[in-house]
This record gives sequence, structure tokens and C-alpha cells, in this order.
Amino acid sequence: MDKVAILAITKNGIKIATTIKQFFPSWEIFAPSKFQDNTIATWYEEQTSAKIAELFAKFDGLVCLFSLGAAIRLVAPFLKDKKIDPAVIIIDDKANFVISALSGHLGGANELTEEIAKKLGATSVITTAADVNKTIPVDLLGKEFGWKIDNDSNVTRISAFMVNEEKIGIYQDVGEKNWWKTDLPKNVTIYSSIEEMTKSNSKAYLIISDRIIDDTIAKNSVIYRPQTLVAGIGLHGDTTKEKIIESLSAVLAKYGLSLKSMARLVSIKKPKDIQGLIDAAKEMQVSLEYFDRDDLAKITIPNPSQMVEAYEGTPSVSEAAAIKSSGGRLVVEKQKFPPDLTIAIARIQK
Repeated sequence: MDKVAILAITKNGIKIATTIKQFFPSWEIFAPSKFQDNTIATWYEEQTSAKIAELFAKFDGLVCLFSLGAAIRLVAPFLKDKKIDPAVIIIDDKANFVISALSGHLGGANELTEEIAKKLGATSVITTAADVNKTIPVDLLGKEFGWKIDNDSNVTRISAFMVNEEKIGIYQDVGEKNWWKTDLPKNVTIYSSIEEMTKSNSKAYLIISDRIIDDTIAKNSVIYRPQTLVAGIGLHGDTTKEKIIESLSAVLAKYGLSLKSMARLVSIKKPKDIQGLIDAAKEMQVSLEYFDRDDLAKITIPNPSQMVEAYEGTPSVSEAAAIKSSGGRLVVEKQKFPPDLTIAIARIQK
């Protein structure tokens, strides 16, 4: 985490802040102007309660070098949601303890607390139940790989099941396999199929998949979406963003695949980039990749087209681009949306 503010309000705090900055050079120190010295810091005139409002909104992390009680009173008016609140870490005036106070999981405070404590030779204090019990943090599973939670409405309930050692079933058919580095908690079982898992006596499920999950199963699940799908797009110069997104959504729905597992859109490199494709990727918040026609022409595809070859110089755009980009295989062969769009879907090989 690079965008972090260190807030010190005592002379000792400023000394500790200076030490921390040696380990984390990109972090910024803020302190009251009455203590101004040759420390590299931003010295503020206003009340700390006003300054902290600015820092809370601007930074991803906030390290407070004063008491936990004072920090709670200062940040309380600005708390919104754990999904967007910055990480808040408290360090006492002698740097004996580093405390993860806010946004421990989603905001990264727990990880940062451990890192700072190690650098300072201090004791880290983390109270998050999943960490204390050394169990799977349901809200963080796969975060390091960029997995997305399909619907977070069940996260709190199933996190409680996990911490209370209720039986939890896990099913995974795509994505990175090394998401848990140690032995699984005793209440967690991995199943080879959804059918086997749902016949067990599990209280809830964690499902790692790019496929649409039946509602009766989803209501008792947290579903994770690894970025495993690539959409190959063949299109004309005037194909619109709206048609691309609408048609892609229709293809995914037809074949039971999740839009949240879409990693990127891929196509042929044309003399002029197509605005509709650029806008579609931007709206979907996925990357965009292009290949030269000569590279696409080398790819073996199931549905070559003489018309496409005459127009583009390669017998396939959508299928070839999807296969080339994914390094895997097609899961949806070319789908046509006349007169100007074709879509094929491939799954990234993990």
C-alpha cells in the first residue's frame, strides 16, 4: 500500500513517524506546526480533528501515532462502509504496540499492521476473528489473484459459520489452486462436484467458478469469480458499445457463464482502433488486447470463414483471438450477430 498518511501529534510520535518513513519512503507524515523541526513532514495549523477528515478521505491507509481512544473519536464521524473506509492503524507513543483498528481485511490494515510491527520490533495486535482462529477469511479469499465476489450479501453470515466451525463445503472448477497455503480448517471440506457438495451436511458453501450457479445453491453460498474468460470479438468499424455489451451478455447467459469472470476483450489490430470496442472494455472494466492478422492466421480454429479471410486477411478473428489470448480452449464457438459482430469465448488455462 503506497498511499498512506502517518499522523503524529506528539514529539515522540514524530520521531516514530520518521523511523516508519525510512521503511516506507512513499508514505507522508503530517504533524501539528507547533512541533515543526527539520523532519520531512507536512505541518498543519488546523485542529487535528479537521486534518483527519481530509486524510481519511484522501488516503488508502492512515497510521495514527496516538491512543486508540483518541483515534476512535477522531475517525468516528467519517466512517461509511468497510468496503471503502481506509485502513486505520494505531501505534502508541513508545511504539510498543501496532494495532489494526479499522478495515482489517478489505482495507488491508491487518497485513500492514504485521508489516509495520515487524519493522519496528513491536507487538502486532489483530482482533479479526478469522485471523485469530487461523481460519479462511471468507471476504478475502482469492483477493491476491483478483477474484471477485459475485454477491456479498452472504459474506457476513457465512464468515460467522466459518469462525464458529460449522461445516463448510468448497467446490472449485477454475482459477488458481494455491489460495490456501496450509492445512484446511477441520470444518472445511473440498468436494469434486457441486452435486456431491450439496448432498453433504454442510451448513454453507464457498464456490470458485466462472459458471452461473443455481439460485437454490447460491442462496447458501459465497461465489468467487476468478478472471478466467476471454471474449474474442470480430466487428466492423462502426459497431457500437451497446451492441457489443448486449450481445456478449446474451452469449454468456446462454452458455451459463458469469460476466464477472471476464478478464479481457480481444480482437484483431486494425489501422484505426474501434471506439465501440474501447468503450465497451472501459464500461465493463476489463482490459483490451489486439493481435496482428498474421498471428491470428496461425491459430487452428473450428469455424474458418472465407469471407473473414478476404476482409481481414485471416480466416478467423473472434475464435482465433480468444484462443490466442487465453492460451486455453474455446468454451463457446463463434456466435454471429449480423451484420457486424461475432463473439467467441475461451477459458484461460491455469
